[in-house]
Amino acid sequence: MIHFLEIGMYVDKIYDKLEAWLNAIILKLPNFLLAMLVLFGFYYLAKIVSALVLKLLKKKMDNISVRRIIKKMVFMVIFLVGFFIALGILDLDKALTSILAGAGVVALAIGLALQGTLNNTFSGVLLSFMPRIRINDYIETSSHNGFVEEISLRNFVLRRPDNHIVVMPNSLIVDEPFVNYSLTERSRITVKCGVGYSSSLRNVKEMVTKLMAEHFPQKDGEKVEFYWLEFGDSSINFMTRFYIDYTKPSQMFTQQSEAIMLIKEVFDKNDINIPFPIRTLMMDTKVEIAKEES
Repeated sequence: MIHFLEIGMYVDKIYDKLEAWLNAIILKLPNFLLAMLVLFGFYYLAKIVSALVLKLLKKKMDNISVRRIIKKMVFMVIFLVGFFIALGILDLDKALTSILAGAGVVALAIGLALQGTLNNTFSGVLLSFMPRIRINDYIETSSHNGFVEEISLRNFVLRRPDNHIVVMPNSLIVDEPFVNYSLTERSRITVKCGVGYSSSLRNVKEMVTKLMAEHFPQKDGEKVEFYWLEFGDSSINFMTRFYIDYTKPSQMFTQQSEAIMLIKEVFDKNDINIPFPIRTLMMDTKVEIAKEES
């Protein structure tokens, strides 16, 4: 009998506790609904304000990656303000203070464990504010080359000329050297060829230099250069180099192809031979073929 009385007492205590919680929930329900409304309101407010800031930055700033970072920062600041206001409505200010105090220790431990990730995050912020690398620039690293597709807080995304996507950690771009072809509007390209040993070298040099200067006009401080390189096995080889408008590979390949066709056409008109290697086999020993006796 006593056993059942003890069970009844425990049941009454549980019931009283649940009833107290239910009463507390009912009393806090208006505050909870108001806090949710505030949170959702600040969420949509953050989206609207960040979108307006992005439109304003498009008129004032050319760097797309910096605009994206600023937009995300504006969104997070406004949303966090709403989050803290919602906690105040729920009377969780003291609880929040305790949570933040404990979070400091946890954040330190997590920071030590995620050093690589944090390094990539800070590298992403640094890359976003670097004036010498922008979205849609064509860059070349030690292992990859392509157009800058995205700079996030973790990864650096390249779109290669074959349309494949390369995703790499931001720290690789910050720590390693890279070439940005989009920073200069004019670059110099080189075309190599060879002529036969019977050709007049001075005439070939004058002909090629004049041809390149006519079809690829050079600006102030630029000129068409021509150099004989070597006596090859079957030809005397040369190179000519000149400046073109070149910020991406397709422009370089197009102009290089045009220069090769022009050189071939002018050589054909002037009977200048572009030889190809010929191998002659010399045998010092005579080869005898034994005849069969009939």
